[in-house]
Formats: sequence, structure tokens, C-alpha cells
Amino acid sequence: MTYRDELEPETAELVRPYVITKGRGLPDEEQLSLITLVTAAADDQRRPTRLSPEEQNLLDLCDAGYLSVAEIAGHTRLPLGVVKILLSALTESGHLVTRPPVARAPLADKQILEEVLNGLRAKFG
Repeated sequence: MTYRDELEPETAELVRPYVITKGRGLPDEEQLSLITLVTAAADDQRRPTRLSPEEQNLLDLCDAGYLSVAEIAGHTRLPLGVVKILLSALTESGHLVTRPPVARAPLADKQILEEVLNGLRAKFG
């Protein structure tokens, strides 16, 4: 066995991220953040037959229901940037549906909380 023979199995499995993403760039952070929820579109007849294995894997994964971008990246074991690019492309083509995360609830007014606390103390001692 030569040195070249030892390297060939490892190099055959290596696929560069720009090959998987077809040279596309990262989407805006507002479009796909780590906590953006993603699911497959309801129309199963629109599912294309000409997808890369990575794109097909993403669609299969998103068929189960809403997952966050971070969860999808963890399940696929692909780099986060690659996952965001593929999800963005599938969303633009109508195969995936994204839902932005729920907005953070406003903080309660300190004065109202103090009045509630004082009322509870007055009632229950």
C-alpha cells in the first residue's frame, strides 16, 4: 500500500461547501436566523425530482414539522452556513415555509409588579 492509496478514501468523501451550495452566498440574518422555524410546504406534488442529496435530505427532515435552523444543522451535520444557503434556496423555490421566531414579550412595568406585591402582602400578610 502506497501513501497515495492511504489518502484516496478520505479525499473521495470530501465535498467542498461551495460545491454543495452551487456558489450561492449566505442569506441575510433577518431572513434565516438560528431560531427561525422551517417546515416543508404543504403541497407535496411540487416536490422536485432534481435536487441534490443534501437538499432532498433537508426536505425529508422538514416534513416532520417545524424545526429551527440550528436543529436542522445539527441533524444534517453540515456547516451552518451551508444549511442556511440550502434552506434559503428551497424557501425561495416554494418547497419550504419559514416562520420568524416569536417576538420577545415586553417586560412588565416595575410599578405594577410592586402594586401587585403590596396587594398580596395586604391580603395574605
